[in-house]
Amino acid sequence: MSHPAEQQHWLGWNVAITGINARPDSPGPGCAVARCLRHTAGFRGRIVGLAYATLDAGLYLRESCDSGHLLPYPASGSTALLERLDEVLCRDRIDALLPCLDAELPNFMAIEEPLKQRGIRLLLPQRAQLRRRDKDRLPALCADAGVATPAVRRLTDERFFDHCGADGWPFPLLIKSVFYDAWIVHSAPEARQRYRQVVATWGYPVLIQKYVHGDEVNLTALGDGSGAMIGEVMIRKQAVTDKGKAWAGVAIDDPELQEAGRRLFHSLKWRGPLELEMLREAAGTLQLIEINPRFPAWIYLSHGVGRNLPAALLALMNGARPEQLDLAPPRPGTSFIRHAQETIVSLDEIATLAASGSTLRACAPASLAA
Repeated sequence: MSHPAEQQHWLGWNVAITGINARPDSPGPGCAVARCLRHTAGFRGRIVGLAYATLDAGLYLRESCDSGHLLPYPASGSTALLERLDEVLCRDRIDALLPCLDAELPNFMAIEEPLKQRGIRLLLPQRAQLRRRDKDRLPALCADAGVATPAVRRLTDERFFDHCGADGWPFPLLIKSVFYDAWIVHSAPEARQRYRQVVATWGYPVLIQKYVHGDEVNLTALGDGSGAMIGEVMIRKQAVTDKGKAWAGVAIDDPELQEAGRRLFHSLKWRGPLELEMLREAAGTLQLIEINPRFPAWIYLSHGVGRNLPAALLALMNGARPEQLDLAPPRPGTSFIRHAQETIVSLDEIATLAASGSTLRACAPASLAA
């Protein structure tokens, strides 16, 4: 990814990765990020899994993590997170940390400087950048970037759905939380049900977005804070779960999507990984639906098309400039199909993790790279 001397440095890092859950309907990106690193030629570092639940599958998959540790839930705040990471550092060296979940980013941003003082490298957005891509602020961002997006508004009263059509918000509508989950609703009773589900799971506010029909296309890339878009990989979703997560997709070459991404990266001056979710309407217009401040769960496709973005991110963390990254042109037509499978775990292993908060293994598996 960078010059040989730099490669020898980051290829030996111990890398901590969050988001290592593997729920079939909504998998976290962490296991796919780990898989990208395992398939990086010459990578010899250890991968440290950071999870929030004892049943997060990545904790038990040797190909994903060499060791694993439980973290306090994001609602516990940044002080609790730093205290727990200090406990982890007593048992595991961490050279770089890759947060992979939206809800945890504010806490990691709050302790970025203390973590750097402990020798942990991160590449995170600034707080103002993160706020600008909030779901309810997309219209303002898109107006600045010259990109189309559907109207969105915040709700704190479900009675809105009894008269939403008269207020210019006819069904179907999209209901979502500020973090995760989104549903298309077609009637007031259905909207009320989903509204209450969002409130019970994520709290207020609830967001509604005008529904746009079209083919979903996504773009993921890296930003170094200068406004440049680095290593973009684009896909068209071919099959999705009930929650809209890609179950199958194909890499594409889409100049309009690429240009929309370039404009948004330039406007945001983004640092770190980013995913754009867009819809192409029948008339051809691209509409931005969502911006995720992390790698997508389908990030392993970046390795498949010749642009291993998690490895490129480590090189950027190590001081490589964008032009030094060895990012080959992506290969359109390369496809992925996700699948679910069982992993066998003993009750003793689960009990040990639940009791101690950590699982340590004797040695790291060899790199899977050819």
